[in-house]
Amino acid sequence: MATLREIETEDAFLAAVKAVEPSALLVIYFKAAWAAPCAQMTTVLSTLASTYPNDSSVQFLAIDAENLPDVSESYDVSSVPYIVLQKDGKTVETIGGSDATKVRTAVEKHASGKATGGKAGLPPALEAKAPEVPQPATNGQTAGPTKNLSQYAPDSSDPSTAPQYSTDTLTSSKEELDARLANLVKAAPVMLFMKGTPSAPQCGFSRQLVSILRENGVKYGFFNILADDEVRQGLKEFSDWPTFPQLYTKGELVGGLDIVKEELDSDPDFFKEYSVKNETGGPGITA
Repeated sequence: MATLREIETEDAFLAAVKAVEPSALLVIYFKAAWAAPCAQMTTVLSTLASTYPNDSSVQFLAIDAENLPDVSESYDVSSVPYIVLQKDGKTVETIGGSDATKVRTAVEKHASGKATGGKAGLPPALEAKAPEVPQPATNGQTAGPTKNLSQYAPDSSDPSTAPQYSTDTLTSSKEELDARLANLVKAAPVMLFMKGTPSAPQCGFSRQLVSILRENGVKYGFFNILADDEVRQGLKEFSDWPTFPQLYTKGELVGGLDIVKEELDSDPDFFKEYSVKNETGGPGITA
């Protein structure tokens, strides 16, 4: 019988995709350890996989979305659980959420060969371009945004950027940490808590959110949670939001990448009041 195979590296993923015959159905399951719905979906897919023979007709792969951010980004994963059905290098269907019936119906449909070909415009695995590595500028500062992103991001001269804290400076109580976090989330009208920095994001979700902010010309402050584990752990409880990136506006949590996308879908002017396009002084003025 087939099994739900855990994929832990990008090389292993590429090898698994390459080994799948063009006519076979590849079920790619993106999950996260912290997400309760993923525990249910893992059981659903493991059980579903066991109903198929152990041959090349249907293959089931499981990927931790945060551990392999480039793979996740190539499939536009913004929430988990998220399932991609792929044939001959083309995405034929995607399913978000934990509806077991919907997942089973989709797998059976595409495994039977009765479904139509892949949707136009949906990329095969890892076709998305990786961002270019920023080159040092002549003044010793990191150069501007990468070519794959749009043209605005905060830099060291922006007063709206979050203040820097030493990782050696630990608070002595939860009250002090909460007070620090309360100040941090209000450090700029738009505050992004991310993995890495805007010029060098350290996860695909952070990279996508930086891109969205740049595309909308948003002036924002940022905090690299990888540089301060106290903030990283404390903000999960403070925000009641277990993952990063996290976006705040006016000291209030908006959410992660998927919530930001939903807000923009329902209101294209969601970031309008924070856009540098509305400021007469351009990107250099204070927030």
